[in-house]
Amino acid sequence: MDTLAMHISNGIIDGPVAAIFAALALAALTFCVLRGRRDLDDRLAPMAGLVAAFIFAVQMLNFPIFTAGVSGHLLGGALAALLVGPWVGALCVAVVLVVQALVFGDGGVAMLGLNITNMALLGTAAAYLLIALLLRVLPRTQAGLVVTAFVSALVSVVVASQGFVLEYWLGGTTDLGGNLAGLAGTMGVVHLLIGVGEGLITATTVVTVAKVRPDLVYALRARKPATPAPAVPAVGGAR
Repeated sequence: MDTLAMHISNGIIDGPVAAIFAALALAALTFCVLRGRRDLDDRLAPMAGLVAAFIFAVQMLNFPIFTAGVSGHLLGGALAALLVGPWVGALCVAVVLVVQALVFGDGGVAMLGLNITNMALLGTAAAYLLIALLLRVLPRTQAGLVVTAFVSALVSVVVASQGFVLEYWLGGTTDLGGNLAGLAGTMGVVHLLIGVGEGLITATTVVTVAKVRPDLVYALRARKPATPAPAVPAVGGAR
């Protein structure tokens, strides 16, 4: 049960590996802060606070996966990437994870770097790469946005779960007897089911916001085509 949970508890991964990923997570979040500052404006700054608060609130609601005997909740990487972009989105999810670990004990404090790497960094990055791709090939309609949100959310959850498999391979404290592929398969199937719930929540939320204020959806306004510069007629022959 602990192994299948996305929030890694203390003792599941050994200390040296946890410390390495803590350093990597800190470096990546610092980079996100530097890049995110370029995106912040009078719309994105308050939206970031609302997104973090919404993710925190929705993560308190678990939905059961009866076939696996575990429960899942929104991770929020795809939702944050769609609404506030990849850099600020990763920071929003990271803030939620820090509060959950320190206040509610959801995920070990010593494992915080691992949890941030999986859910805030890998999940958000995978989601936004798919978002950028799908918004280029799908029609810019409500149906296209629903598909983009659902698919990116589902895939981001599975990618985050495989991040845990990699970390367990590097420093898991229990010997699996060479059955790492079994762990990867189990994590993939369980979180594929969890991803369906994540996709439904993400698609519903993003489409609702887009109907009322499409300018608040970062992914939509970030992909607007650039206005071509007006042609300047040449004077006095070719130059």
